[in-house]
Amino acid sequence: MKRWMDLKTLLLLFTYIPWAGHTVITLASLFALSGSWHLLIVKGNHLPMKSTGRTFMKMTRYAHLSPSDQMKGLPAPPLEKAAPHDAVLITLPKPDHIPVPALDLRAAIESRRSVRRYRRDPLTLPELAYLLWCTQGIVHIEPPYFTLRNVPSAGGRHAFETYLLINRVEGVDPGLYRYLAFSHSLIAVDTGAGAADRVMAACLGQAFVRSSAVTFLWSCAIYRMAWRYSERSYRLVHLDAGHVGQNLYLAALQIGCGVCAIGAFDDELMANLLEIDGENEFILYCAAAGKMQE
Repeated sequence: MKRWMDLKTLLLLFTYIPWAGHTVITLASLFALSGSWHLLIVKGNHLPMKSTGRTFMKMTRYAHLSPSDQMKGLPAPPLEKAAPHDAVLITLPKPDHIPVPALDLRAAIESRRSVRRYRRDPLTLPELAYLLWCTQGIVHIEPPYFTLRNVPSAGGRHAFETYLLINRVEGVDPGLYRYLAFSHSLIAVDTGAGAADRVMAACLGQAFVRSSAVTFLWSCAIYRMAWRYSERSYRLVHLDAGHVGQNLYLAALQIGCGVCAIGAFDDELMANLLEIDGENEFILYCAAAGKMQE
């Protein structure tokens, strides 16, 4: 069934649509007619969707992959993005010097929930170090081919860089930082005023980003993975993001923190914020964390 209606009538109709009901009226196309906007309404059960996702899944099948640069004998890229030569490192406590309470694994898994409300208490520097260690800490290096870390990654390639919006961590000025896994340290990226507001805006205005003690921003240096897996790497890094996120959820429980993972963000705003190009390195996943309310 097709029919025309003006925009005012359409908006009134949408006010009363029972979205959880049996039939949803979906918008099929929008175009101008006789100098005024009209809407073509189609009755149906599904929103029209582009074939982008299906094309991605098809073209990253093994039958369509290009030979990887590793197969071509080209040198491997660095396993970590280099720090600026003038960067000041904030040394983090060593993992074996960080006391954490015991936590039953089953209890942690079964009690895991996304938490968006946090106390104003800051994290200690050892607590932040522990979360970083659990999500990207390096336990073995085989340069230039792979690292073994506390999370799995395809081929040990670990394409992520960990950026942090720090709002409340004892002894650390608020701002944006990057974690250097090889030296288990932090470097400042932007400690100017308003960093929390800018990150919150890039996360589409989700207020718990600003109220978190720290928000993790994981970027992906895609060639680090693509060197071995060519186009398939774009699938693999999304799997890796899930591993990192789950480790953060479980480790946070051990130190009395709650976490909420974030997939809704503006890619371009994030790239501009972190001064990355958005193509060779892009934000893939975020997560806010803070002390849980009683």
